[in-house]
Amino acid sequence: MPDHRSVLITGASSGIGRALALALAAPGATLHLGGRDGARLEATADACRARGAAVRPARVDVCDADGMAAWIAGAGRLDLVIANAGISAGSFAGRETAAQARAIFAVNLDGMLNTALPALAALRAQPPGADGVRGRLAVIASIAALIPAPAAPSYAASKAAADAWTVATAPLARRDGVLLSSICPGFIRTPMTDGNRFPMPGLMDAERAARIILRGIAAGRVRVAFPWWMAAGARATALLPAGITGRMLSRGPRKRGLPADG
Repeated sequence: MPDHRSVLITGASSGIGRALALALAAPGATLHLGGRDGARLEATADACRARGAAVRPARVDVCDADGMAAWIAGAGRLDLVIANAGISAGSFAGRETAAQARAIFAVNLDGMLNTALPALAALRAQPPGADGVRGRLAVIASIAALIPAPAAPSYAASKAAADAWTVATAPLARRDGVLLSSICPGFIRTPMTDGNRFPMPGLMDAERAARIILRGIAAGRVRVAFPWWMAAGARATALLPAGITGRMLSRGPRKRGLPADG
């Protein structure tokens, strides 16, 4: 496993972001943790400090491009950047609102790019380590990126764009010594899924998900999709004619109608 001594994570106040921060917290590690909820962020920071890490929490909004660029530039050398912040919403009475759609794309796509673009530039400018790697960048997408779900169209589309950008950028970035990974988890037990009132196959704790994610990043995998059987099913279903896929998925349960922090 690579020695991630300096890590920056967005959306670190809860869910997968918090689990990743705790998994990486250890003596000698410096964690730059970003989030919008100051109280929850400080709680995560305290838990990481209890494990021996040096923690530098920052109340940041990924939708603020200038603020994100300044935060990342001021972090110094980074071994790993995880663009984790995201929100989720489903259709209400079968229809997603315009406000929901714009908010989801603003955070899940623009916010991801506001993190990933300055991070990629910073990592490319760093001297390489003994293994030739200058740094690693992981983008938290979703298995929803692999199949367009009518119950959450903007969420699926925003995550599909995040996944495609990461996978497409990875080959050239690797030539520069920067390893990119698109992370596509299934259902994870977090505040984002707490409001789902339907069966969630493969549901797992955030702590287990964090371990899987970090193993995939360490292995240099361009896409880490799990559970594997859910990812395979999503890819297979997406290969069907769009009309058939749409009819199949539209019979499924709907997500709640209000956005939630990821």
